[in-house]
Amino acid sequence: MFADNILKNLWNDCDYSYKEYISDYPTDEIIKQVEQEILYKLPESYIELMRIHNGGLLKKDVIRTETPTSWAEDHIGITGLFSIALDKSCSLCGEFGSRFWIEEWEYPDIGVAIADCPSAGHDMIFLDYRECGPKGEPSVVHIDQEYDYAITKLADNFKDFICNLISEEEFDLEGESLGNGSYIS
Repeated sequence: MFADNILKNLWNDCDYSYKEYISDYPTDEIIKQVEQEILYKLPESYIELMRIHNGGLLKKDVIRTETPTSWAEDHIGITGLFSIALDKSCSLCGEFGSRFWIEEWEYPDIGVAIADCPSAGHDMIFLDYRECGPKGEPSVVHIDQEYDYAITKLADNFKDFICNLISEEEFDLEGESLGNGSYIS
């Protein structure tokens, strides 16, 4: 499903990634248990990617947007993808998993939080099931708490989302804000 060039240099396998994000490869039983807890069927492309590498920090950590966000005018930063698991803090059902962001941070209950951003919770990436229902193929959206939980569509599906990720180095930031107050010159 994912070409080698898409997966090449996708992950940042540092100690922090192993501690907080990366879980053992999900068994059918774990996938079923997680889906029951989150109340949504996960896309096959998400499951397939997590069976190759179950969550983690990203090296390809930028995706372009056509709508300005609190991060930047033309892109967002992404920290890591949540694993299909219950054990890691940054897994779908972990301490900082999907329900945490909906219940504690009041993100709209439109689907499943699958990735965090460098803003430490002020924007997140979700699978959006509003149009397809809980068993359909969700789109991928960015939700921006700083912009009154504005929702920006990033991709029609998870596979397209992953295929459109690039590294910050690949992104032409010449003269653009990095989103953290610093600038590339």
